[in-house]
Amino acid sequence: MTVPQTMTHIQADGAGGPEVLKLATGPVPTPAADEVLIRVEAAGVNRPDVAQRQGSYPPPPGASPLLGLEVAGEVVALGSAVTGAKIGDKVCALTNGGGYAEYCTAPVTQCLPWPAGYSAIQAAAVPETFFTVWANLFQMGRLAKGEKVLIHGGTSGIGVTALQLAHAFGATVYATAGSDDKVAACLRYGADAAFNYRTQDFANELRTLTGGKGVDAILDMVGAPYAQKNIRSLAMDGRLVLIAFLGGSVADKFDFLQIMTKRVTVTGSTMRPRTTAQKAAIAADLRAKVWPILDAGRCAPVIHSVFPLGQAAEAHALMESSQHIGKIVLSLG
Repeated sequence: MTVPQTMTHIQADGAGGPEVLKLATGPVPTPAADEVLIRVEAAGVNRPDVAQRQGSYPPPPGASPLLGLEVAGEVVALGSAVTGAKIGDKVCALTNGGGYAEYCTAPVTQCLPWPAGYSAIQAAAVPETFFTVWANLFQMGRLAKGEKVLIHGGTSGIGVTALQLAHAFGATVYATAGSDDKVAACLRYGADAAFNYRTQDFANELRTLTGGKGVDAILDMVGAPYAQKNIRSLAMDGRLVLIAFLGGSVADKFDFLQIMTKRVTVTGSTMRPRTTAQKAAIAADLRAKVWPILDAGRCAPVIHSVFPLGQAAEAHALMESSQHIGKIVLSLG
């Protein structure tokens, strides 16, 4: 196909609320030597997009200033050094930015094939959450078969992915969520037990369910308000993995004693600043270990809402409301 010189994309008119997101026209990006150009059919909406729009999560040097960290579509051009991809390939990609657009570039090593039977909407809902969960919970958090894990924010895009993958790999899975309906959703998507954090104390519940031993790993996106309860909820040699701080990053009166006595590991990361080589290693691990599960239908993204590209502001407003269960996706089809 002939690639046009200009494209429609979403432009943030300064930092602010969802209303700053507007349709605009600009040049189609040119892929670097190690990149492919993708004609975008769908793009996922993620919390880092919201943070970038608000002005608190700027893109790294050299990345597209446009929002959008995951896309699905068709490869329409190849960088000069690209191998292992061809024009016409259907891929989903973890991008370094620029996904809210008709065309987007991505390093070829951050592209993966659409899982078997997937639509563009489903494929676009995979990269950001699966890269994040795999890198943090399985690589850094070392979650293993037979272990117990607590997933906070169990009905977010990250949460639903973590629930399903932890269940698929043989862990006992617990989750927190903000309503009884969301608790029920956690149980549907792989949790063995789930707690409404508005009415239940998850630390007390876990103490009862684990016979006082605690869980082996916790994936947390809340931060400060849960810090002490998280440490209390971990077993010996437990791992606390932090991926966001929706409740704040500074915890007052934190007691480090249990970290020492339980030999707890506290770790965490962000995905976007990782190098292309680091993201490529995650992608290779996903292809080898997770894609067979997706191809077999044992795990799948949960799609809450799909908006046309021009309604990116409405999609962001929904994400900020936290009323969704699973993923929010923009469609360009």
